[in-house]
Amino acid sequence: MNPYETDELLGQYMAFHYGESHFGVGNYPARCAGVCQELMAGREKRSALDLGCAVGRTTFELARVFEQVTGVDLSRRFIEAANQLKTQGISEYFQPDEGDLGTSCQVSLAESGLANAAQRVRFEVADACNLSGEHRGHDLIFAGNLIDRLQDPRSFLSSVHQHLADDGILVISSPYTLLEAYTPRSAWLGGFRRNGQPFTVLDGMKEILNSHFELIREPVDVPFVIRETRRKFQHTIAELTAWQRIR
Repeated sequence: MNPYETDELLGQYMAFHYGESHFGVGNYPARCAGVCQELMAGREKRSALDLGCAVGRTTFELARVFEQVTGVDLSRRFIEAANQLKTQGISEYFQPDEGDLGTSCQVSLAESGLANAAQRVRFEVADACNLSGEHRGHDLIFAGNLIDRLQDPRSFLSSVHQHLADDGILVISSPYTLLEAYTPRSAWLGGFRRNGQPFTVLDGMKEILNSHFELIREPVDVPFVIRETRRKFQHTIAELTAWQRIR
């Protein structure tokens, strides 16, 4: 079973996107959206595409400044949850403490200041590597924690420029968690030695994206915490890079 269709992962991601912060680490989806908004200062903000949107926090946050934002994810459960928030403004999820014990929690767009943004978002179940032809000319594409969950990240990076407007911005965040359960070793972008020298995922990204993009800011670390249970948390540091389409 796809873990992203389970009650367990749905609850974790609802809490990750809309719940409390832990250990002094701020809300990751909102912070990523904030970086995107900074990068778009003075630029056209007609449409944005949030790839791997999960349960939609970054999509809603981007809609504070964009006329239209589309959130795309392969998980039907995640998209259903995001759509419920869009249409009803509230949603519930279960937060486990230990075993079967836990708490029912409620999310409210109004409490996050996102109620007005709901009218400017839409969500769809789709594969980021096989987007429909309607996804063209976006001013911004955000791919959050996506590339290390793709079967063929090279194909994605080689074609993503086709969905951006001229001079459009691509923002990628990832902890570069290389797992063969998601990406065959032969398709890894980096994380190995090439000609005897370390070759990182960022090196691989630059090699592919340089055909159509230029890196417009130095990579920055963006930490995040995902709560699994009352006593177990994932503390991860993603790297965020920003690229401008040049051809």
